[in-house]
Amino acid sequence: MRSASGNGFDSSDSFAVSGAAERTARLHDIPPSITPSHGDDSHLLSRIASPADVKALAPNELAELCREIRTTLLAYGHQHGGHIGSNLGMVEATVALHRVFDSPRDRIVFDVSHQSYVHKMLTGRAAAYLDPDRFSEVTGFTNPDESKHDQFVLGHTGTSISLACGLAKTRDMEGPNSGIGNVIAVIGDGSLSSGVAFEGLNNAAEQGGNLIIVFNDNEMSIAGDFGGMYGPLARLRASGGTAQPNLFNAFGLDYRYVEAGNDVSALVAAFEEVRDIDHPVVVHIHTLKGAGYDGEETHADRQTASASPVSFDSPTGVHPTDNVNHSEPWHSDHCNLSDHEPHEGQCEASHWQNPDAAIGKPDDPRKHYGKMAMAALEPRFAAEPGLVVISPATPGSNGITHEFRERAGAHYVDTGITESHAVAYAAGIARAGGTPVVATTASFFQRAYDQFFQEMSLNRSRVTVLDFLGGLSGSDNTHSGAYDVTMFSNIPGVTMLVPTSARDYLADLAWATAPAGSADAPAGPAVIRVPGEAILAAERDATLLPVTGGQIADRPQSASLPASASSASGGISAATVRGTVSVTAQHAGARHMLDWRVNQTGSQVAIIGLGNAYPLAEQTAAALSDDYGITATVIDPRQCTSLDSDVLESLRDGHQQVITLEDGQLEGGWGEKVTAYYANHHVSDGSRNPHVLNFGAAKEFTDRVPLGELNERYGLTVEQVTEAITRCF
Repeated sequence: MRSASGNGFDSSDSFAVSGAAERTARLHDIPPSITPSHGDDSHLLSRIASPADVKALAPNELAELCREIRTTLLAYGHQHGGHIGSNLGMVEATVALHRVFDSPRDRIVFDVSHQSYVHKMLTGRAAAYLDPDRFSEVTGFTNPDESKHDQFVLGHTGTSISLACGLAKTRDMEGPNSGIGNVIAVIGDGSLSSGVAFEGLNNAAEQGGNLIIVFNDNEMSIAGDFGGMYGPLARLRASGGTAQPNLFNAFGLDYRYVEAGNDVSALVAAFEEVRDIDHPVVVHIHTLKGAGYDGEETHADRQTASASPVSFDSPTGVHPTDNVNHSEPWHSDHCNLSDHEPHEGQCEASHWQNPDAAIGKPDDPRKHYGKMAMAALEPRFAAEPGLVVISPATPGSNGITHEFRERAGAHYVDTGITESHAVAYAAGIARAGGTPVVATTASFFQRAYDQFFQEMSLNRSRVTVLDFLGGLSGSDNTHSGAYDVTMFSNIPGVTMLVPTSARDYLADLAWATAPAGSADAPAGPAVIRVPGEAILAAERDATLLPVTGGQIADRPQSASLPASASSASGGISAATVRGTVSVTAQHAGARHMLDWRVNQTGSQVAIIGLGNAYPLAEQTAAALSDDYGITATVIDPRQCTSLDSDVLESLRDGHQQVITLEDGQLEGGWGEKVTAYYANHHVSDGSRNPHVLNFGAAKEFTDRVPLGELNERYGLTVEQVTEAITRCF
């Protein structure tokens, strides 16, 4: 996905809006005469129960259906939020696909699938977009559990062509009895940049047979398009599909171009031409991302009709506008990363739209701590030419603002949706003596697992990884970060740091990115799990840390970061972090970075809270003190790749129980290592072998389950942990 929660992500992402929030468009701006009402038969969309109903429409009704779908998406975005921009651009193409092809016999595979909202509307799920009471009935991505028209659960990117090749292979091997007709892969919105997409193209050409690849070219990724392929694609668009080199022809694939990618009649004609084709073909359609967005233009340098509200007198509500708005046609416009000012065309903010209810909310943890990290790194660029921030396509959602990118220049690289390449690229930078920082979302990093093992860890590459959205969340099942600790902390040679405050976060970043040859610099890669909502909430409200109040002993200081950037860097600086003692972040030496921190010394019970679960450790300790007179030892381990045996041994005296808390997968995770330590280091004096209780998540996929409900499910509440502790006495 480029969700996200891309993403850029799913509808469960925390909402964050800043700046000109007050001028957001409102639902009442949409003329009520064309706002579909659930169950109102006067509207076409309300009568669409399956693709057969699309086929039954008169040709002159298709444009009206597109118009109603677009209006529904706009209303849905204001009320619920989601990947509205991608879907607005795909309205006509999706209607045309279901007009021409016969789903589910004809298999349609949506890449990433965050652009599948219209497909869902046309396959019996329109009520989930029309009726606010039913908005939560469907996920933001395709899912076979919802409908036979959805082929796969998809939330990551680049795989549609490979999946389609597999479907087509079985059809061709089994013949007419396979039950599979045409196979269509819908790819685009930046997903073509993924390496696996090129692997799929390569296989498709060799395999042959019926395979239709619809390339949705909206001249955007999540942020801008970056890479050498986008120049030739721009020339293909400018030439009406005739320019060379043609990368699809270079793979040996047939090719068709449709300039009018938001003209449903043109698309119906194009798809009818390739239906039942006997060889692989690419249908390249030029669409407008965010087509139909209402709202006023905020950037005077843009030459586009989206400066005025949508004219609903047009057949579909699409502006007669041009995607190319400045001198670099394959880069995004100059919108900042906010999710409240989406507009048509090359608009980064249109990738994910927050609902109106989110207006005025403070930054979520990803943006808050992402801005903080960039503010700490930016002043070092002038003196450290090898310091490079790398984002695989999702800068804005992680607080890497457009203004920062502009100032960073060559110190910032967007590799596109290419996590495997990004990590290998970083390893190359490190080998040459540079200092790479790779920043993206935990669930996206799963795509680079091999590169973490080989290029990064086996080669002891000094790569710093900023791991955003790690831990439990209410996200879609495709975007859960609950598995990051089990992944990163078990790779040999990787140090995974899990800070529990802004100060520690900046100190970890300073240590991990210390220039090569610096005293106490790490010998290999470091992963920093960016703090989540529980940590940020505690930073904003110290009462959530009842034991320490957020005031902890300073770390030993052997060096320091340069003074942080000014507020122009995004409004976050080290000096603004609560609890810091100066404008510099603490920088601890290697001998200190992996030590556990004992924040309260007690007896009977020791509670060790990892990362986002640390506030729960303090809250549980406070409950034990208040209700049972037990003063528990409270420990912040600060990292999860090694055990502090000195601390664990010290707990043998006077502690009958050791409690581990983590907001990630328990099986194969961090807490079990503590259990294993005491099991493998059993002593003859039974009173000195504490009983260990582990609290964490089950090994399962969860789909849009609220975080509070997950914590209840896994026993990660003060009441449940306290009850388990006292039951053992």
